[in-house]
Amino acid sequence: MLSQVVNNVLLYLADLGYFGIALGLMIEIIPSEIVLSYGGFMISQGTIGWPLAVVAAVIGGLFSQLFLYWFARYGGRPLILKYGKYLLITEHHLDLAERWFVKYGQGVIFGARFIPVVRHAISIPAGLAKMDQTKFSLYTILAIIPWSILFLYLGETLGTNWRSIKEVAAPYTNGVLIAAVVMIILYVTLKKRQRTT
Repeated sequence: MLSQVVNNVLLYLADLGYFGIALGLMIEIIPSEIVLSYGGFMISQGTIGWPLAVVAAVIGGLFSQLFLYWFARYGGRPLILKYGKYLLITEHHLDLAERWFVKYGQGVIFGARFIPVVRHAISIPAGLAKMDQTKFSLYTILAIIPWSILFLYLGETLGTNWRSIKEVAAPYTNGVLIAAVVMIILYVTLKKRQRTT
């Protein structure tokens, strides 16, 4: 049943082309990995092209995160706790993301984009802390670009087998996760050294 719903949504988004990719990533009904791999499948079929697919992915991914950022910045924690459940953000996710943000600082916005659970929720503490929106957007875009390219590429390579993205992507996403953790550790270490000098 659920897979049929996902399939129907993807077919609808495919009819919208580039806008469908952006919209699919903005509203996050379906995980970004699936939307992007389906976008890669569309590239393999010649329906859309690479450069604009990446642009659409960046726009969609950025606005998805900006919405959470604005929601937190202008609504505050009480609004997040009241309505976050409708965005699939639980109090546990919020607490975890806030701890990461407080512990590791603004630079964590980039690295956290590659870590499950934290990747979406991290925009909320950035908004609550009223992080500079330009800096927030820059870190977010820098993380969205490689993520989008990876899944568009995998989807294009898989072609009609794009539905097996989860199994195929696992070695890549594990590597990305490890790299993100290493980057966060390096960032935190540099920040601590800067404070002591």
